[in-house]
Amino acid sequence: MFAEIQGKLGFGFMRLPKEEDGSVDYDQTEEMVDLFLASGFNYFDTAWSYTGSEEALGRTLCRRHPRSSYLLATKLSAWRVQSREAAHAQLSTSLERTGAGYIDFYLLHNLGERRTRSFDDFGIWDFVQEKKAQGLIRHLGFSMHASPEELEAVLTAHPEVEFVQLQINYADWENPSVQARRCWEVARRFGKPVSIMEPVKGGLLARPPQSVQDIFTQAEPSGSAASWALRYAADLEGVMIVLSGMSTLAQMRDNIAVMQGFTGLTDAQRDVIARARDAFAGFPLIPCSSCDYCVKSCPAGISISGTFTAMNYLTLYEDMEAARYWRDWYCFVRARKQASECLKCGACMDVCPQHIAIPDELERCREALGPENTHAFR
Repeated sequence: MFAEIQGKLGFGFMRLPKEEDGSVDYDQTEEMVDLFLASGFNYFDTAWSYTGSEEALGRTLCRRHPRSSYLLATKLSAWRVQSREAAHAQLSTSLERTGAGYIDFYLLHNLGERRTRSFDDFGIWDFVQEKKAQGLIRHLGFSMHASPEELEAVLTAHPEVEFVQLQINYADWENPSVQARRCWEVARRFGKPVSIMEPVKGGLLARPPQSVQDIFTQAEPSGSAASWALRYAADLEGVMIVLSGMSTLAQMRDNIAVMQGFTGLTDAQRDVIARARDAFAGFPLIPCSSCDYCVKSCPAGISISGTFTAMNYLTLYEDMEAARYWRDWYCFVRARKQASECLKCGACMDVCPQHIAIPDELERCREALGPENTHAFR
């Protein structure tokens, strides 16, 4: 449907390379942008709510390359503001930050549950159609982390939507909280092309536990675990793009090597992934994708995703010292507080796409990981 998309790999501008002080590493990002385009890919994904992302995209892509050489996707988060005017202003802000002139793929961001109502109350559906008629938007879609029933309801109410963005990866395919398979089936039934987010589950599938890695290594000694996750997503029917939030040149080179000329998996490769999925399902992980929507809503400033990352590290690798190091490092580098300071107010749960009982999990992590601030950082 979208013939202008080159290849199935999209560059997600959510997890950009960082300097030691936490700012964007623009030099490395420019190298990554240039390599991505030179390798025959052209789809870039950002969002109004990704801190610093649209500005970085404007600086490293839009101001350095011809407008015809790339496709830009960004998103409107109506539920993050309090008025119709503020919601409508997000498009102008995105255009100003990027300098792109128009948006190729405009998404209503993270529909589902109470968030969907904001788009209705603020007249966003009519607004985006008006902007599309003016040429500021070329294609309309939405992203969703909610249930297949909610997805079906939105697609039924809004047949004008041209595509959907869904969280799909081999670990979440049958996950009862994500229901990736059922959501994909709804999109296919409505004939909507799918943009896939979190194919590597926030990086978790790039470094799986040894039992999972062994399955992949035995089948393909030179292939990375991340490459298997990307290929799984790209192999699904109806997929228009697979987004990867690449953070280093090395990750980009690996992803490009996998996705250039990709034509699909063999039955034997699909069987390998099925065995890896079964092995992965045996680990009781916190299903956090590090989107950090919760952190932005937390009045106490808790390092939620950093704590969960550390806990998952402990579960997967049984390395307490490393888990505590990463827990404390995330607090330091992001200027966040430890789990013990959680107010248990529940604000985080209202925006969590993964439906995690965050206060309860933070308490569990605190008990499992033990003493806080065990590492001193400059």
